[in-house]
Amino acid sequence: MDYKDYYSILGVTKSATKAEVKKAYRNLAKKYHPDKTKGDKPLEEKFKEVSEAYEVLSHDENRKKYDQLGSNWKNQQQAGNTGGFDYSQYYSKPEAQGKQGGHQSFDGDPDMFSEFFNNVFGEEYSGAGGRRQTARKGQDYIAEMDITLQEAYHGSTRIINVNNKKLRIKTKPGTRTKQKIKLAGKGSPGMGGGPAGDLIIIISIQPDPKFKCKGNNLYTNLPIDLLTAVLGGKVEIPTLNGSVHMKIPKGTQGGKTLRLKGKGMPLYGSTSQHGDLYVKTNITIPTNLSSEEEKLFIKLKNLNHERSS
Repeated sequence: MDYKDYYSILGVTKSATKAEVKKAYRNLAKKYHPDKTKGDKPLEEKFKEVSEAYEVLSHDENRKKYDQLGSNWKNQQQAGNTGGFDYSQYYSKPEAQGKQGGHQSFDGDPDMFSEFFNNVFGEEYSGAGGRRQTARKGQDYIAEMDITLQEAYHGSTRIINVNNKKLRIKTKPGTRTKQKIKLAGKGSPGMGGGPAGDLIIIISIQPDPKFKCKGNNLYTNLPIDLLTAVLGGKVEIPTLNGSVHMKIPKGTQGGKTLRLKGKGMPLYGSTSQHGDLYVKTNITIPTNLSSEEEKLFIKLKNLNHERSS
């Protein structure tokens, strides 16, 4: 790809004034205008080349950047001086378009630019003082939202603030940790007329002091007194949906796990299907016995000894 000398193309010197540049362009534009060349491809290309030269040299900031790069543009580009540079700050609006011989607009027509032009100024330059942007979806926003296990069980509604906008986030019963909720169009604005990105909410369920959740099942520990463990009985069990009574079999050992069917987490989005609640027994040993109670335990010990001998 060769360097394009826009001054030579217009036939002006580097010290030419804007008026001289404009005059040179108008003369050449009239000469090579498509209305006169009648489909002559080489002359049409010449018209594009003249228009491109004027596009750069008629704008002060564009001309300044072009002069700074000079004929050494390729080396500077390879060194990274142009690849990461945002030229959009230097694009100024052109003068008002005239009729034949006036300014030729480049809006929306990438073929109007040479490879050299696109390499120096970027392929998104649009002429007419702006940039021709490809429609692109905006970036997604990602946020984490903490909820309690109770909220995960019953479902909940939270109000969060994103970019000074209040958004209502609704979670369904049975929501799980690391589950994602997508709010379409609530992310970063799109570019070039593209759609906005999405807001992705990642759910994090806070640890619960009583229950642990694994899949659809819940797990909890239940302290029961020695007499209930020995003789059996009914105890009250807390769940995430109120307390229920559970029968403790006679002779229940410490560490035994009992199951309450259908008292676990709901299946996601359901209020009728649930996992199970597993209750692990923890037998508490009585302390601070009265003399009467101690005598009874001694008697029980002797009876047990006699039975086993």
